[in-house]
Amino acid sequence: MPGRIKSKLRASLKSKKINVFILFLISAFVILLLSKLSKQHTNTLVFGIERLNVPPENVILNDSTRVLSLTLKTHGFKWLKYYLNEPSIKIDFSKDVLKKDSSFIWTRSLSYLKNTQFDSQVQLLEMSPDTLYFKFDVNEVKKVPISVNSDLKFSLGFDLESPLVSNPDSITIVGPKALVDSIYQIPTNDFSLKDVKTDIDQKVGLELPNDDNLKFSHRAVKVQATVGKFTEGTVKVPVNLVNVPDSLDIKYFPKVVVVSYYVSLTEFNNVKAQDFRIECDFNKVAKNQSVLIPELVTTSELVKNAKINQSRIEFIVTE
Repeated sequence: MPGRIKSKLRASLKSKKINVFILFLISAFVILLLSKLSKQHTNTLVFGIERLNVPPENVILNDSTRVLSLTLKTHGFKWLKYYLNEPSIKIDFSKDVLKKDSSFIWTRSLSYLKNTQFDSQVQLLEMSPDTLYFKFDVNEVKKVPISVNSDLKFSLGFDLESPLVSNPDSITIVGPKALVDSIYQIPTNDFSLKDVKTDIDQKVGLELPNDDNLKFSHRAVKVQATVGKFTEGTVKVPVNLVNVPDSLDIKYFPKVVVVSYYVSLTEFNNVKAQDFRIECDFNKVAKNQSVLIPELVTTSELVKNAKINQSRIEFIVTE
């Protein structure tokens, strides 16, 4: 038992010695750090450009100057601030720049920069470059239509009763004329739906140009459409011959053919034979050929996938 107590005492004393050593080491490091931070140092840093009061009718282009290298002399506490936060220089476009041709030009002296951007504890020694050029263009406003990219798979017996549209159907783009003039439409992101049997009302993002100089009124739109039940329908439509020379008397058969189509149940009874027109163009008949090819030249706006259930019309020429 006495041996165990001695062992614990030795361990306790050893632990206290280690703690004192660590505390001494930390204290020495803090003193050294404070000593370093209190001394003056000279270094070169890259400062970003913070643009203020840019005229609203102008837009600064991406290839403009973005940084300024400054050589400073100051104590370590100031350097610590610059290292912890990305430093920047403020340029006020209402008073600090000269507008010439297609650029804003900034030319300021070291003393001006020091007096407006730094306090008395910072000595500004050098800057590079000494002139900054900000290329700009005139903002243009343009309304651009939306194109919907979709892949829809409908449940059996269902289809679109109204076209797929975006809401809004167009967006406004603001930016440099050279960029805006090259944009004619904005597509939606690809989106797909399966087993569709109810109305579509879905928010979809837009594929927008990746350019900071452009601003967009919307970044997403609603894609909407009415979906309903559909069925197959048929109607008998007369065949019309066109471009037959007056000198020829043509007999053809059949004179009426069946047109099949896909139609919504709500419009089924509104489809009429007169909504369709089938023609056979005699000018398209090859020499020694005795058949005409029927073509569906007019279709009811109420139906989808209309087709003629007759591929050939036979004819003879009589005197």
